[in-house]
Amino acid sequence: MTGPAGDPVALRSPAMVRFFDGVMQRQMRRAFRAVRVAEPGLPALPDDRPVVFFSNHPSWWDPAFYIVLSAALLPGRCSFGPMEARALERYRFMRRIGIFGIEPGTTSGAARLLRVGGHILSDPAHVLWLTAQGHFADPRTPVELQRGLSRLLSRAPQALAVPVALEYPFWSEKRPEALAAFGDAIPAAEATHERLEQALQDTADALAARAKARSPAAFDTILGGRAGVGGIYGGWSRLRARIRGRSYRPEHLPESGE
Repeated sequence: MTGPAGDPVALRSPAMVRFFDGVMQRQMRRAFRAVRVAEPGLPALPDDRPVVFFSNHPSWWDPAFYIVLSAALLPGRCSFGPMEARALERYRFMRRIGIFGIEPGTTSGAARLLRVGGHILSDPAHVLWLTAQGHFADPRTPVELQRGLSRLLSRAPQALAVPVALEYPFWSEKRPEALAAFGDAIPAAEATHERLEQALQDTADALAARAKARSPAAFDTILGGRAGVGGIYGGWSRLRARIRGRSYRPEHLPESGE
């Protein structure tokens, strides 16, 4: 393993993590109507096993979503994740929140993911978040995973792998929804490439069905964002409600289940 200068475990600062958690929560509140997790939520995860969360990659927002999910659902765990090395050079402070650099699409990059990922997963308190598709892809396209995930899990037999599907659909408001769904945990010993790919596909299909149904009742809302359109139209709607003696609600459609 590399020395402390290249070790994300040694570099990670809990204070920086807490600060950045708050930053990402504010960013997602501003950008989305709500951040929601499909019921029944996170699967049961024993404390004595590290976890790899692997997801599709529909948006630039995915790493921010990971941070928000980790803060809300895994407060007792330390989260880590890879990032393109060139991008990490521009945002060096992210090394202090558990991010480590790799060179995607290269032999050296794959080797570093296996080496550093294995080091992270040697501690049962750690979790690793991976955009396992390796490239941006529409959430409704068939899932195709990079094979590095199954190779990493073969080197971390104590780990569990959990599929995570992400979507950012528009429903009834100006801002989109940020939706996530978790699949069942898969022991590393059973995590073949084909099983991992199918598990993520099944999770993505289940999330797509709920996204199309547009029912907040099928989700737990972990962050409420902004509703309504704002501006002149929003101001007029607020004034009209006041004239009529009604309370103003910015949502276009009332939400059940919140």
